[in-house]
Amino acid sequence: MEIFWNTIAAYNAATWLAQIVFTVIAALLLGLLYLRPAPAVRVAMKLFMALLNFWIAGVYYMVYCRPREYHGMLALFWAVMGGIWIYDLCIKHASLERTGQHNGFAILLLTMPLLYPFCSLALGRSFPIMTMPVMPCSVAVFTIGLMLAFSERVNIVLAMFLCHWALIGLSKVYFFGIPEDYLLACSTVPALYIFFREYVRANADRPSKPSGRVLDALLLVLCLVIGVFFTFTLLHQLDLFSEI
Repeated sequence: MEIFWNTIAAYNAATWLAQIVFTVIAALLLGLLYLRPAPAVRVAMKLFMALLNFWIAGVYYMVYCRPREYHGMLALFWAVMGGIWIYDLCIKHASLERTGQHNGFAILLLTMPLLYPFCSLALGRSFPIMTMPVMPCSVAVFTIGLMLAFSERVNIVLAMFLCHWALIGLSKVYFFGIPEDYLLACSTVPALYIFFREYVRANADRPSKPSGRVLDALLLVLCLVIGVFFTFTLLHQLDLFSEI
């Protein structure tokens, strides 16, 4: 645990200015996507998301998290997601046009990275040993919000990567005492249902076994099970904190 928080402190102390720049650019591009979604803005956002993922892979994991075990594998994970954004840009898979659906939930997720530092402060942490807006889980939740708000055709591979990362993040609550990661883990449950429901419905005209209706029902059950598991984990974690 000491190594984990030491790497976070070193990263925040060295990159706090860069994190502010990333946050400002994200806010500007997001505002332009909502107000003036020109093709150049969509391209800029995809390039920015690729850069953000490569930053997490190269700077966060390969530079400042090198003392951690498996840092190379986690860097590869985020580098692949950065590559997915580049691939998405090249083939124009997702246009990043506003969908008009799930607006409230999407806006909540898009602003949630700003909540991470306040959650850390509320838990008694202080800079630089705290969670910040440009860290893996905060970037993941921002990406989920972006996909909900602007992707009519969800990149199902990217969605699966993000949902997998949320499950990984859940383990950090136990091992490193980061309840802030519940922000990502809990938001993933409804997002997971929405992503895969849209994917199933988009392919509903194709013959499949089981049918699209059955798949939709199975997906709902799966998300309910995951939600119950997250709730149980949260309550158990609160009991752990109360014993400290």
